[in-house]
This record gives sequence, structure tokens and C-alpha cells, in this order.
Amino acid sequence: MRTNILIMALLLMPMANAEQQFVLELEIPKFEVSEYHAPYVATWIETSDRKTLVATSLWYDEQTKWLKDIRQWWRKTGRSQKAPYDGVTGATRRPGMHKLKLKSKDILPNLEPGEYVLYIEAAREVGGREVLKIPFEWPIKSSWNQTVQGQQELGKVTLTISNQGEKS
Repeated sequence: MRTNILIMALLLMPMANAEQQFVLELEIPKFEVSEYHAPYVATWIETSDRKTLVATSLWYDEQTKWLKDIRQWWRKTGRSQKAPYDGVTGATRRPGMHKLKLKSKDILPNLEPGEYVLYIEAAREVGGREVLKIPFEWPIKSSWNQTVQGQQELGKVTLTISNQGEKS
């Protein structure tokens, strides 16, 4: 009997510690303008009461003076950080679809069960600024996704959260 319990516990352990993967698919629209600059984009996670938990990505070029244009991100977390901004940085992206994969153990090691919001903010020099948000609950019980549509600087944005090994 004791052996059966031990075997069951070992079989269930991977499910209890399942790595969850966040995949953010983000569209940067193409503009027909004479002077085009790729947008700076920041993403971060907040609690439902607007407490910032973690910055998840920041796309910008070497011109750090323009980071202040990503206004919400700058006020929430940017101005209190120093380059390389907690290792979440990358170069700006050109128009098209882009995918960002994050593992829960890397970005949310101590996330308590509850309701959260993923923020996506884009700002473009000689362009506009836009903020989108995607609410989600943690932990997930099965694969989950939600899509929001930007109107200016962002196109279609989809957040998919899945257990590693599940198809997203």
C-alpha cells in the first residue's frame, strides 16, 4: 500500500509543478508615412489593484532618451530601473507579427493565485502611443488565450497561457 501511494505521488508531481508558458503574439502595423520609426514597446504584469509585479519585455534601440515616451511603463517601472532593464530588453521590431515566449518560472516565481493584467504599451517617434491590456487569472487550469485589437500603434495582440507540453 505504501509503495502505491509513493508511486502515485511521483506520477502526480510533474502535474503539480507544471511549467506554464506565456506566449504573446504582437502585431506592429505598417504605416505608409515618409518618416517611419519602429515603436518602442513595453509589457508588464500588474495585480488587479494596479500594483506592478514584473516587467516582461522592453523593445527599444540605443536611444534611451525616448523611453519616457512609453509613459505608463515609465511611470510604473521604467524610471526606477537602470539599463539593461532587468534583462527583458530587445531591439525594436519592424511591422509584422512578433512572438514573445516567457516561462512562468522565469517571470512569475512567486505569483499567488488571483487576477492579473498584462499591459502592452507602444510609442513611436513622429507617431502615436497606445496601451492595451489583457486580464488573466492565475493559475490556469487548462490552456487559455485572449486577443485584443489595437487601433493605432498596435494591431492584433494575443496572449496564450499553456502548460508546457500542451499545444498552444
